[in-house]
Amino acid sequence: MDAAASGTRREIFLFPLGTVLYPGGTLPLKIFEQRYLEMTKTCIRDNLPFGVCLIREGREVGVPALPYDMGCLATIEQWDMPAASMFHLLARGGARFRVHATSVAPNGLLSGEVDVLPEIAPATADTTCAELLKRMIEKIGAEQFPQPLRYEDAAWVVYRLAEILPLEAVHKQHFLEFSDAAELMAEFKNSVLKQILN
Repeated sequence: MDAAASGTRREIFLFPLGTVLYPGGTLPLKIFEQRYLEMTKTCIRDNLPFGVCLIREGREVGVPALPYDMGCLATIEQWDMPAASMFHLLARGGARFRVHATSVAPNGLLSGEVDVLPEIAPATADTTCAELLKRMIEKIGAEQFPQPLRYEDAAWVVYRLAEILPLEAVHKQHFLEFSDAAELMAEFKNSVLKQILN
């Protein structure tokens, strides 16, 4: 279970990025902007997750970017501070959330009032997709993936394949927004797997 109870509304820091984080996925980060240094210190001190959202408009640095309204909670699992003005983080994806409203602090840090979504009900993974992922994981190394390996779980398989394959970020975002595992698997097969097999 994620640090946040699913199906609840809460206030979290938002971190718009040029990448998509999925439940169970890992996200290495180098934090150097002052607003995100302050966010990181608060999250470590109070054991809080922050929210990762794909950038819809804008950039990762400078003026606060406009994020997509669906994101994924990120919990800091490892951190190091090699310099006074830098953090190295390893964060883990938790529950998905939908942004209800946002606000910007004087330092430019974005916060959001978000609805934390319940975990997707499991569905059986397509065997072709599961076998493709299994071959990829055997080449890359199982230690690089969240344990246990859940080849029978449709959402888990799609998330891991979407992390590995060179898909456009907006395509990865599309997969994050599904709340039905069977529909997610069907969409992945129709939009991605066909291109790989052809």
